[in-house]
Amino acid sequence: MPDTPRVSAAVLIIGNEILSGRTQDTNLAHLAKTLNGYGIQVREARVVPDVEAEIVEAINALRVRYDYLFTTGGIGPTHDDITADCVAKAFGVALEIHSQIAELIQRRPSPPEVMASRMRMARVPRGGGLIDNPLGPPGFYIDNVYVMAGIPRIMQQMVASLDGKLKRGVVVRSRSVTAFVSEGQIAKDLGAIQGRYPRVDVGSYPFQRQDRFGTTLVMRGSDAGDLDAALAEVVAMIRTLGAEPEDIQEG
Repeated sequence: MPDTPRVSAAVLIIGNEILSGRTQDTNLAHLAKTLNGYGIQVREARVVPDVEAEIVEAINALRVRYDYLFTTGGIGPTHDDITADCVAKAFGVALEIHSQIAELIQRRPSPPEVMASRMRMARVPRGGGLIDNPLGPPGFYIDNVYVMAGIPRIMQQMVASLDGKLKRGVVVRSRSVTAFVSEGQIAKDLGAIQGRYPRVDVGSYPFQRQDRFGTTLVMRGSDAGDLDAALAEVVAMIRTLGAEPEDIQEG
């Protein structure tokens, strides 16, 4: 049987509040983990301000480079929520009021000026479809670009609704082990292990705990046999250095 293809994605995080440090982004981690479960690997992430030219440039660059582009932020009712405008401009299409979203918004009575602001969330680029959102107005997609809310709880509901609706590729799994050894101690042998397993990404992540320095070693790949073999060699390396492997995990 042919190998399962790899399906790639980028994440575009939109908002001045992220770049200013006022708001801490948690959406990237959730998206990367969830999409991996769908067989889609996040290969790049960008953060851009609420500036039309920069958003449009990023959308056009990323949507042609990867199978999917997922954006978060900038689809609310205020003047600086310009993601829908930018996506429409990137695709060269008009924005239209989507009747299904408009009907949902109009279920909650509001003063005219408030309703006018809320109706901004009903605008969808011509030819776009909807991303389900049980918590409020839907997101939307056009071609391979999926536009979601920046509020984590709402974004998580939106991406969950895409399960089974996207092109699926290989799922990347992991093995990890922790030991009180320094990166300097393991650098040479770890490089050799990486060379023997080219289909496994081997990474080392140092930490300090209880006034001791250690390293967590993570192996990621799609072949369970390669992962298990690489893990066995890493565990043996740790023991050769006189340390004890701890917290061995599969993911």
